[in-house]
Amino acid sequence: MTGALIVLATVLVQVMVVNRMSLPGGVTPDLVVLAVIGVAMARGPAAGAVIGFCAGLLADVMPPTAHLLGQYAFVLAVVGYLAGQGLGGSVVTTVMAGVILAPLLAAGLGGLISDPRVTVATLTDQVPLTIAYTLLLSPVVMWLSGRTTRPGYAT
Repeated sequence: MTGALIVLATVLVQVMVVNRMSLPGGVTPDLVVLAVIGVAMARGPAAGAVIGFCAGLLADVMPPTAHLLGQYAFVLAVVGYLAGQGLGGSVVTTVMAGVILAPLLAAGLGGLISDPRVTVATLTDQVPLTIAYTLLLSPVVMWLSGRTTRPGYAT
């Protein structure tokens, strides 16, 4: 239950605070993917997929939405499952792999469904900045989610 509260709080912070920030490059970090990765690593692949799907579905219906319903839910379910499996082996490589995989999977899925927002410029300008901003915040978010989901996780 604690993992669900973490993800719910993270989705709300993402929508109400982070998405309104004006950072260089016009993109923002993705705290939701970090929360899903943290909970998935603490709870396992099945819980990671479920919490990722629920978090993604919640993010899909929160305004402003510019993509199809379920698109982000699919991406976060896959990332949650893989993070729960220990995608990279260690905590650091799992977080890095998940943070890199999420926007690339979202862009690939958008390309498959002919999303007009997915262009080469998006992949070369926005995706790398999103990954960089998210990785910069990853130690803080991973520490917080690890401390609240499993005692001794981040120590």
